[in-house]
Amino acid sequence: MRFSHAAARTQAIFDDEHVISYGGLAPAMRLAERCGLERLVDAHVTLGAADGVNAEAKVGSIVAGMACGADSIDDLDLLRHGGMDKLLPGIRAPSTLGSFLRAFTWGNVRQLDRVARELLVRLAAHARLLPGADVLAFLDIDSMQRRTYGYAKQGSGFGHTKIQGKSVLVRGLNALTVTLSTPLAAPVVAATRLRGGATGSARGAKSLVAEYIPTARQAGCTGTLILRGDSAFYSAEVVAACRAQDTRFSITAKLDPKVKAAIAAIDPGAWTPIKYPRAVFDEQAGGWVSDAEVAKTSYTAFTSKKGKRVTARLIVRGVKKLDPPAADGQGELFPTYRYYPIFTDSPYTLLQAEAQHRDHAVQEQVNADLIDGPLAHLPSID
Repeated sequence: MRFSHAAARTQAIFDDEHVISYGGLAPAMRLAERCGLERLVDAHVTLGAADGVNAEAKVGSIVAGMACGADSIDDLDLLRHGGMDKLLPGIRAPSTLGSFLRAFTWGNVRQLDRVARELLVRLAAHARLLPGADVLAFLDIDSMQRRTYGYAKQGSGFGHTKIQGKSVLVRGLNALTVTLSTPLAAPVVAATRLRGGATGSARGAKSLVAEYIPTARQAGCTGTLILRGDSAFYSAEVVAACRAQDTRFSITAKLDPKVKAAIAAIDPGAWTPIKYPRAVFDEQAGGWVSDAEVAKTSYTAFTSKKGKRVTARLIVRGVKKLDPPAADGQGELFPTYRYYPIFTDSPYTLLQAEAQHRDHAVQEQVNADLIDGPLAHLPSID
């Protein structure tokens, strides 16, 4: 049996006025309506340009399009097929929505940020977004460089990113993201900021953390709240923003000479083996065969900054270096380790706090989802 049409010429088009191809859109937009998305936009977003009229309908159209997978202005045309105009009256054309977005100033972006914060709080009240947040919740912060093309792209600049595990310098824009999660809940993107490509990772982190801690509290994170971040956010300002609002921190410390000296001073008998990923339990030895060990010590950071020094625990994970096999008779004299220090005031035990910090890696999955979705067509071509 052979097909009568070439695959490249086959198309499926939904043109029936009673049919839509995104059946899940109805409950999603009903939830947005219940949470007052359009009312919030009407109350807080005011654009001076003529293209800014009817902002509530236009934001609603953009949100509906993104819920269906649109990641560019042209993709928003998917809202105008079949019976979509019956499901969502007031949908605007992609060209109209593009003009609307281009009319935004920085002040308008901040207005939309306020809408996003208040909508998150209302979503948490209407849906079980963060189960267990009344006991423990995590506020994760991270940044990523997204490549752009064209020298005239506004804000583009060279910044570091990782490609296949290697740090490289690429021209692009830098996105700062904050997520909320609990041990029982998947991460929820709470905030994003798009910045110039040459921007340092920590720029604006203090204000973003200070702004979203109250939002997290209002969204139900009334228990212990812990900020997690990598070494880019190891700064006195970020830690101060946490302490000012009764939030704990767990941040990867930079391996500077002071931290290295603190690690070297740890008693050799203070190291505890941990169940590291892919570790093997040896029944004869009665324990886990793993090269990972953890220990803790007290450490005072940011001593060079007047009035900003902080004393907390320095939790260190040591991973044995796997050197290439040596020739016969040339075995190692003593093992060597790579160290991963964590500066934290977490109230949890050594092993719990270390494992919780490792779970910050979930942010990498969030970034991957953003790159594959909303940021897939980040402005890249002039």
